[in-house]
Amino acid sequence: MATLPRLPPAAENRLLKFVCGLPPWLLRRLFGQPVEIDGQTLAPDIQALLGMAKLAGSESFTEGVPVETARRNRRLEAEVVAERPRIEMANVEPVEIPGPAGAIAARRYQPRGAASESAPLLVYFHGGGWVIGDLETHDAPCRFLAANSGVQVLAIDYRLAPEHPFPAAAEDALAAYSWVSANAAELGCDPARIAVGGDSAGANLAAATALLARDAGLAPPAMQLLIYPVTVADEELPSRQTFGDGFLLSRPDMSFFEAHYLPAGVDRGDPRVSILGAADLSGLPPAYLAVAGFDPLRDEGVAFAKRLEEAGVPVSLRLHPGLVHTFANLTAICPSARQAMLEAVGALRMGLAA
Repeated sequence: MATLPRLPPAAENRLLKFVCGLPPWLLRRLFGQPVEIDGQTLAPDIQALLGMAKLAGSESFTEGVPVETARRNRRLEAEVVAERPRIEMANVEPVEIPGPAGAIAARRYQPRGAASESAPLLVYFHGGGWVIGDLETHDAPCRFLAANSGVQVLAIDYRLAPEHPFPAAAEDALAAYSWVSANAAELGCDPARIAVGGDSAGANLAAATALLARDAGLAPPAMQLLIYPVTVADEELPSRQTFGDGFLLSRPDMSFFEAHYLPAGVDRGDPRVSILGAADLSGLPPAYLAVAGFDPLRDEGVAFAKRLEEAGVPVSLRLHPGLVHTFANLTAICPSARQAMLEAVGALRMGLAA
């Protein structure tokens, strides 16, 4: 099938939002009956998005390209699907955090109407396979979470591979959480209501941070907000193959990311990356875990929730059977993604309630 020329980001945003917002019956007429795999049916608006992405030739960020190109591709796609105009905040400001290899850049989002003192705060780690993604690619999800939950969000710009392979990102994540916990008063947040969260590789870092904080004797996070986390890198669970092609995140994408973050000689079973295999998960903070049905990472997210439950950790697993990876970035485009993220917002509000 021939690809269509790319439109300017703002025009592409309007087109995608219009098409994906059409009634489900009309989307079925335009894009066919939604795909059914493994007892799950793809949401009509997601099927439309995938069809449009295929026409635009933008199905993969990483296939056959160098890292810098993959990063540019990710920034462009984030710009295309971002909320327009941007969700307004009471304040957005840069924050600099001391890290193990120098300063870690961060960005603090203060929502309108939030308390100025003793407010809850979410330390958020962006996705991107530890290789792509940054504060800009996840500006929209951070604004969405802050505005709809009333919780401050502190987004962390941790070091990326291959320039900084494992365990650099995990070390930065723990350093950021430790600093926030020690400087809660300066940030105007309640030290007892600090959560860690993220999407994909960022959710992996959030879960690893909770584990490392426990082992280091630090004050534990109040909760974990884990959106389609990577939880295992030393084996492949079935969903990596079942949904490994055609659903935004591909199996080759995951190979690309892991090859850069976990080069030869790295123990892929290290619990700082393969937290599913950690010997002991007891004593970790409560977790809300959202998983997409048509996601190569689906099975490892479900398996991690089960392991947390077996360890006595309060956990709420929400499987969204019709969604795909990256739905956290699609709230402005796809109604089904927006609804899923509003559920995550509700969990965050409950988990950080006074």
